Amino acid sequence: MPPQALTIVGAGLGGSLLALALSRRNFQVTLCDRRPDPRLSAAERGRSINLALANRGIRALERCGVMAAVQPLLITMRGRMVHELGTGASLLPYGQGDHEVIHSVSRAALNRVLIDAAERYGVTLRFSQTCVGLDTRAGILRLRDTVAERDYEVPLAPTIGADGAGSVIRAHLAASGVAESREERLDHDYKELTLPSIGGRFALEPHALHIWPRRGFMLIALPNLDASFTATLFLAREGADSFATLTSPGAVQKFFAAHFPDLIPLMPDLLEDFAQNPQGQLSTVHMSRWHDGGRVLLLGDAAHAIVPFHGQGMNAAFEDCASFEDLLDRHDRWGDLFAEFEKIRRPNTEAIAKMALENYVEMRDTVLDPKFRRLKSISSELELRFPNRFVPRYSMVMFHAEISYEEALRRGATQAAILEELDARRTGSGEIDPALAERLVHERLPEFAVRA
Repeated sequence: MPPQALTIVGAGLGGSLLALALSRRNFQVTLCDRRPDPRLSAAERGRSINLALANRGIRALERCGVMAAVQPLLITMRGRMVHELGTGASLLPYGQGDHEVIHSVSRAALNRVLIDAAERYGVTLRFSQTCVGLDTRAGILRLRDTVAERDYEVPLAPTIGADGAGSVIRAHLAASGVAESREERLDHDYKELTLPSIGGRFALEPHALHIWPRRGFMLIALPNLDASFTATLFLAREGADSFATLTSPGAVQKFFAAHFPDLIPLMPDLLEDFAQNPQGQLSTVHMSRWHDGGRVLLLGDAAHAIVPFHGQGMNAAFEDCASFEDLLDRHDRWGDLFAEFEKIRRPNTEAIAKMALENYVEMRDTVLDPKFRRLKSISSELELRFPNRFVPRYSMVMFHAEISYEEALRRGATQAAILEELDARRTGSGEIDPALAERLVHERLPEFAVRA
């Protein structure tokens, strides 16, 4: 693909990384966003201020030469710190090696790094520019400068819609009949809260993702560089224990005293945060088609937003950017590139969407089950014995960017069946049958074709 001009709508994490990647290849990129410049304005209250960066995202950042600038923003998390009601906390490591970790990172700080890098490479930045429409037949993208209060038009082809889960580009494609869009809303919502530092020190272990699973709902907390934690309550909208019942300070206080008593001393602003922070929705986006010929392409959350329970939304968007860049070397027409991008990425994004929903059940419920820990122990044993065949599904997703989401889902199902069979046929002393384990692994799990 010869360098040429294009527009990216959405200067969030995926849009700004793609703009940087393309500008490094001498494309003339204009990056538009409805928000004011996020480097000059405060983050939106109640919108996830920290995210989990894993190997897929790291590989894409390294590819664009910005990982050194991102590194100081990271706090390493080595596992899940599970806080059971009335029994204290225990750490469940993510993997078996020191390298098998994920990283808490500030969304706003990471966005600033990417926008700065894109600007240095010549990307034209246009903030406070709202997309108000597009005409695929006339080849026009309509924008509104909300500061100057004027509408204007730019050539549509090619335009990349990277404007997030609430994508305006996606809505216009659906309204014009190019594709059908569907949002599958979870029956649980979320609300963000804060655990401030105590005298400038972390109130909890900083190198862990903290989880308070409560069977049917949960609260998590990720560390921030200022020694605070961002906590997120995931709870049903309706029912006995739900947001619908938490309509007064007294009800909130009573709910936390019953389910999260250890957190109350650590959250002095609980009632204020709960009252002022918005109640967010959780959805999976399904789009029948991601592109309109060579004119428009959806990328990242705009095409395939998922629920946050596997920490892969940002990482999947970054992987989109790497895949898009790879295709530039194989195509000289946008229509062909856009079509192959969707063909390659759709099976993988559908796979991670499914795994993210499943991981919510694991985090809030299954992690409390003794059988879960027993199977996790067997899984670790098999990984040590058969490292080229058996890798836990979570590890495939989080630590092995060379293994696609689609393959992780497929192999994960096979591995789950093996674990169930070995667990059901344990010896009288509780040990698994090593000969059976070897036979099942070799019969059902071929060696990985590619491993880093």
